[in-house]
Amino acid sequence: MTELERALAEIRRGTEEILVEQDLIEKLKTGQPLKVKLGADPTAPDIHLGHTVILNKLRQFQELGHEVIFLIGDFTGMVGDPSGKNTTRPPLTKEQVLANAETYKEQVFKILDPAKTRIEFNSSWLNELGSAGMLRLASKQTVARMLERDDFKKRYGSGQAIAIHEFMYPLLQGWDSVALEADVELGGTDQKFNLLMGRELQKEEGQRPQTVITMPLLVGLDGVKKMSKSAHNYIGVSDPANEMFGKIMSISDELMWNYYELLSFRPLEEIEQFKSDMANGANPRDIKITLAKEIIARFHDEAAAEAAHQDFIQRFQKNAIPDEMPELSFDAGMAIANLLKEANLVGSTSDALRMIRQGAVKIDGDKLDDTKWVPATGTAVYQVGKRKFARITLK
Repeated sequence: MTELERALAEIRRGTEEILVEQDLIEKLKTGQPLKVKLGADPTAPDIHLGHTVILNKLRQFQELGHEVIFLIGDFTGMVGDPSGKNTTRPPLTKEQVLANAETYKEQVFKILDPAKTRIEFNSSWLNELGSAGMLRLASKQTVARMLERDDFKKRYGSGQAIAIHEFMYPLLQGWDSVALEADVELGGTDQKFNLLMGRELQKEEGQRPQTVITMPLLVGLDGVKKMSKSAHNYIGVSDPANEMFGKIMSISDELMWNYYELLSFRPLEEIEQFKSDMANGANPRDIKITLAKEIIARFHDEAAAEAAHQDFIQRFQKNAIPDEMPELSFDAGMAIANLLKEANLVGSTSDALRMIRQGAVKIDGDKLDDTKWVPATGTAVYQVGKRKFARITLK
C-alpha cells in the first residue's frame, strides 16, 4: 500500500461522504499540506462525544501533516445555525458567545495538538463585510435554492416561521471557506448544504472548491436521537471519569459498535476481532469496558480510567446487576414512585413507596431512601429487589 493509499484509507474511516473524492486525491498528490477547516459555533459551554467524531477526523489530518484550522464562529453564533432545527434558534449575545468560545478552545485541545492547530474567529472577516458586503453575499443565492434545504423545506411546508437572517447562515459559513481559502471542510451530515455552499462561493471567487467531508451523527445514550445536550442523551468530554464510565456502559451492545467506529482510535482490524470474539461467545460487557477505558484515558488519564473501572465493579458487578435488561425512555419530571410503576418494576405506586422504605430500590447500585425524589435527566439503572432491573433514560 502506497503512502497515498494509506492516507486515503485513514481519511475514509468512519466518513459518510467525501465530495468530491477524486478532487481530494488530486490535492493529496501534490504533496503540499492542505488547509483543513472545521467550524463550530460556541452555542453551549460544553463539548460532548458527538462533537469529537469530527474532531477525531481533524486530528487524523494533523497526523497526516496537514494544516488544521479550528474556526470558532463567534459571528455566526450570534446568528444561530438553523441546521436540523424545526424552529428558529435563539441568537446568543456576544458575551455568551465569547464565554463559550474560551471553554471550546480548552476542550478541543484534549484531542487536537495545540502546536499544530490554527485557531480563527470568523468575526475577523465577517465584521468587515458591512451592509454592502452582506447584500452582495445575499445576492449570490435565491430563496428557491434555500428552500431546497430539507429543514427549511419542512418548516415552510408546515407553516412554521423562517426568519430572514436564517437564510444568511449558509452564506456566512460558505464565506468562511472563501476567507480561509480552505482545501477541505469537515462537518456532520446535517451540515451538508452549508458545506456545499462553501464550494459554490469559492468557485464564484475564482478559488479551487474545497473538498467536503461529512461525518455521521453519533447516536445518543437513548439509542434513538443524535447525541445532543438538548436531548439529554450526551456524554460530555469534561464529565467526571466515573460518570463517563457509567454512561458508556449503559449503551446497548448494538450501539457499542457505532461508538467503536466513530470514537475509538483502535485499528479497524482490532475492532473486527472484537466483533468476532463476541460472535464466538465473548461477553460484550468486557468489550464495552475496553471502549470506556480508552475514552476516559483520552479525556482524563489511565489512572482515572482504571479507578472508574474498579468503581464500576464495586457498584454494579458485585451487586449482581445483569448485562441485559429492558431499555426504557420517559419524559423527565416524574416522581420516583410513578416512574417505577410506568417501568413495570412495581405493581403500583403504593408498592413503590413500600419498597423504597424497605431499602429495596437502588439507582446505579446506590440505595434510595427518598420517596419524594424526582429523578433528573440522564440514563441510569433502576433496581427493585434482587431481580427487577431496567435501564431508563429520562429526557
